[in-house]
Amino acid sequence: MTITSHSSGDTATGAAPDNEADILALYRARLSKGRATLAELFGSHMEVASSGSWLTTSDGEKFLNCGGYGVFIMGARHPRVVEAVQRQLNTHPVATRILLEPTVARAAEALASIAPRGLERVHFSLSGAEAVETGLKLARAAGRRRIVSMRGGYHGKTMGALSATAKAVYQDPFRPLLADVVHLPYGDPEALRAELSAHPGEDCVIIEPVQGEGGVVLPPQGYLKQVEELVREYEGFLLLDEVQTGMGRLGEWWGADIEDIRPDVLLVGKALGGGVVPVSAAIATDKAFRPFDKDPYVHTGTFSGQPLLMAGVQAAIQVMQEERLVTRARDIGARLLPEITRIARRNLPGLVTEVRGRGLLIGVELAEPGLAGELLIELFNHGVVANHSMNGNSVVRFTPPAVLTEADERFLLDSFDKATRDLVRQAATMPEGGS
Repeated sequence: MTITSHSSGDTATGAAPDNEADILALYRARLSKGRATLAELFGSHMEVASSGSWLTTSDGEKFLNCGGYGVFIMGARHPRVVEAVQRQLNTHPVATRILLEPTVARAAEALASIAPRGLERVHFSLSGAEAVETGLKLARAAGRRRIVSMRGGYHGKTMGALSATAKAVYQDPFRPLLADVVHLPYGDPEALRAELSAHPGEDCVIIEPVQGEGGVVLPPQGYLKQVEELVREYEGFLLLDEVQTGMGRLGEWWGADIEDIRPDVLLVGKALGGGVVPVSAAIATDKAFRPFDKDPYVHTGTFSGQPLLMAGVQAAIQVMQEERLVTRARDIGARLLPEITRIARRNLPGLVTEVRGRGLLIGVELAEPGLAGELLIELFNHGVVANHSMNGNSVVRFTPPAVLTEADERFLLDSFDKATRDLVRQAATMPEGGS
């Protein structure tokens, strides 16, 4: 597959003088050879600027950013978030963590104010995987030594999170992982009942309200409520991983709101930093959080709750509220999903298995992984960045921002139409059995 240009233009304002070949060589020499190979599949383009729904490459091309793995719910470089972070940078970016510091307190209050009922205590981290580790440690401190996660679930790649992430290709090089971890079918309450009833009071259940990296897998209606009820019946501990689905991605503040469930700990990340700073959090009930109250040093991180990050959190929550981005996510998704479905069915008969989604988390499942890879490249050729799904490699995933304009929506649909038509032509030339 050859990457083509969809537009032309002058070099992006402020672009660094580095050329793509130099940067690719540095990736190979200093970073990941595999990541360098992946970049070559996309023509070794180098992103150097971003604003709102669009990113710009070093050669001046612009791409609609429907990727970013869910980070950009409010687009890139939202001016209010940038202003808040810049102001904090110029005054007090990093704290001693000994004295009182106001930004972390205000950020925790802001986050608790939008969290599901009963979730009132906050621990901040940097990555989503760190938030998962926080939740797992709270469960262990509460006496739940077993971890129950779902097949297709993705929770990160640190050791505890990786133990819960149900995919051997990520786990096998690093075994042995945590003991007493069970992976059950997603959407099967009876399988969960069997596990919980066999180990009452011992299980920590970690689950996503929609499996994003699993390929945008939606649960059966009522399943999440059944999970909560079963966990309570057998005295388990419930972690709801909303690192990708939270902060409006599903057209609700949280996936927990869809069926009105309350976990012991809710995990949030990605969009929490407003697309400007890396930050995550575990939001817990007062009871679940008690082990952290006993000793201020039992679970810490040098950069947990640092002022620079907390300024971004406060601004991001304010922007989400004042610009009604949760409602916008729901409304834009309600327009995009049926149109993407219509185009896929018309242009890819026999090649597309299903189109599914909720809010601005939309997945297009192809008949085989090779086709998904080809579609990603064709979308790129027509000016759209999308994502693969790490636990569902036949699924192309769209996570567009809630700040899309009508023109942006038309561009996305037009590009998807062209990309799927080109995919059909490419598929016709593929040797039988793959690309």
